[in-house]
Amino acid sequence: MPELPEVHTTVTGLQKVLPRLTIEDVWTDLAKKNQLISHFKNTLKDEAFYKKFKKEIIGQKVVSVTRRAKNILINLSNCQTILVHMKMTGHLLFGKYTYNKKSDSWSVSDTEKNDALRDPFNRFIHVVFSFSNGRHLVFCDSRKFGKVTLVDTTLTHETIHLKNLGPEPLEKIFTVETFSEQLLKRPSMKIKSALMDQSLISGIGNIYSDELLWLAQVRPDRQVSSISKKEFAKMHDAMKVVLEKGIDFGGDSTSDYRQPDGAKGNFHHNHNVYRKKDQKCGKRGCDGVILRSVIGGRSAHYCSVHQK
Repeated sequence: MPELPEVHTTVTGLQKVLPRLTIEDVWTDLAKKNQLISHFKNTLKDEAFYKKFKKEIIGQKVVSVTRRAKNILINLSNCQTILVHMKMTGHLLFGKYTYNKKSDSWSVSDTEKNDALRDPFNRFIHVVFSFSNGRHLVFCDSRKFGKVTLVDTTLTHETIHLKNLGPEPLEKIFTVETFSEQLLKRPSMKIKSALMDQSLISGIGNIYSDELLWLAQVRPDRQVSSISKKEFAKMHDAMKVVLEKGIDFGGDSTSDYRQPDGAKGNFHHNHNVYRKKDQKCGKRGCDGVILRSVIGGRSAHYCSVHQK
């Protein structure tokens, strides 16, 4: 699942190309009649909502693209915001695409010069926004778990999508004191699970929790209540380092994630622990081996020696 660095990278890329463009049309193959699954209501997976969505956004200009936690916010000129959550396998791409009426599907246009968009992981197109400059924003999602909806811009942070999210970990006001206070709200929870709890801290998932705990020398299966003040400080520092490194490398493309231009991020070439089971620990002077366990239903990777 895309985490904070991947969403940040996407927003940065889209902010360069979308503002001032007018939405001329929107297409999806996700909309179903009489949608019975409650969490699909008021998303593009609900046909009734899709019709309303089209009326609201066509003819509107993009004002800005911002982020809250793992959510992408495309703010429009009519004070409406398109909210996108990429979930497990989603990513947004920007380029020139062509519609095939016979198959009711979209593909990269023959005139598109950017070959990165032709990456096989970029072919699962389920939502397409057509813009006034002849280009398109497409939502690619192989497993179709992603969410696209519309909210009032002035009320965005009060909606069910955002109101229960924890603070942003890279903001200056997110001090080590706030960090420890948030995590200690779940004293009996395993530290890895607590770091990934979006109501405590926004944006950290499986990859970056493994990496920051490796750097901070803390085992992922420790209870939050067992973490010392010194260890909280080390984790806070490691969190900043790892998330900023993820951003610097354009995100992690271990799985499906791609940047808006279709290119891969490069953080997956810089893992210290994630998906390195049975490999020798890369920490200088450490003789440990990377182990894998399951914590809270998610995989956890850690060093057998230097993480205590």
